[in-house]
Amino acid sequence: MLPSRIFLGTLCLILALASTLHADVVDRCVAVVNNDIITLSEVNELGKPLFQRIAEQVPSDQLAEALRQARRTVINKLIERKLLAQEAKKLHITVTDEEVNKALARILEQNHTSKEQFKKELAAIGMDEKHYREDLRDQILGSKVVNYEVRSKIIIPEEKIIDYYDTHYTEHVGKGGYYILQIGISWDKEGISKQEARKKAERIRSLAVSGKDFKELARKYSDLPSSVDGGDIGVFKKDDMAPYMRKAVTSLKPGQVSEVVETPAGYQIFKLLSSQEGQIITKVPYKDVKEEIRDTLYKQEMQKVYKKWMKKMRDQAYIKIL
Repeated sequence: MLPSRIFLGTLCLILALASTLHADVVDRCVAVVNNDIITLSEVNELGKPLFQRIAEQVPSDQLAEALRQARRTVINKLIERKLLAQEAKKLHITVTDEEVNKALARILEQNHTSKEQFKKELAAIGMDEKHYREDLRDQILGSKVVNYEVRSKIIIPEEKIIDYYDTHYTEHVGKGGYYILQIGISWDKEGISKQEARKKAERIRSLAVSGKDFKELARKYSDLPSSVDGGDIGVFKKDDMAPYMRKAVTSLKPGQVSEVVETPAGYQIFKLLSSQEGQIITKVPYKDVKEEIRDTLYKQEMQKVYKKWMKKMRDQAYIKIL
């Protein structure tokens, strides 16, 4: 194994020297990975979209350093690909044309685009379908190796899912705390008048009082940033509230909806979830987010295990960047 590595290293040096002596030499070796080499053309091909974006966005006085760092990033990515390809060869893992075709079809479907439009988009970043398919094949091959070496060894126990749920989907009401939801209607949004905003807020409050899901109403009607969380603004202490909020909320019992309250920018409606010290409020039922949490934890663990596994692969390999 060692003589062949020495030969490859010598070959790279010869190519690099030749490229400086002859203007017509357009390719050279930039790295050695065990018995494989990475050429400048491979770096330029994979990095073309990144290099192009940097050239367009980075100031001229910072361009050289930005491109140098980008080139290093692309080389490291290619090193990982070479290591994955070498491992695939050891494990007799391959990728068929049919697998590439199916993967490409899924990509087109997910992006709601046609083959012709997809080719135009590739051309816009300086890539053709042939090179994209080769890149896709490498990705599928790498995914198969990672699935064999890493993914199959990852297990997410129920206890971890519950711990994550308790941390991210529940809230503890401490002494003097009020767990609140809000809906806000601004009169300066989309040309709505103050009177129209008031009427809209009153209609929404009527829906909330009649039993409509407050969070769904917030997502649908609220103008405030908290709308994406169903109006959930968490736990507030009495002294931390704005005067208009304090007056509306502190007189409520858990589960009650406030009257429409005028604020400096519009109207708001509040719902008190709890003011009982020591009570734990669940933002979303556990069963509704269990699989989502499992997926999140799986991806986190996957990244950690893959990074450790790839470091081991690199440590055991002969790698030389020129």
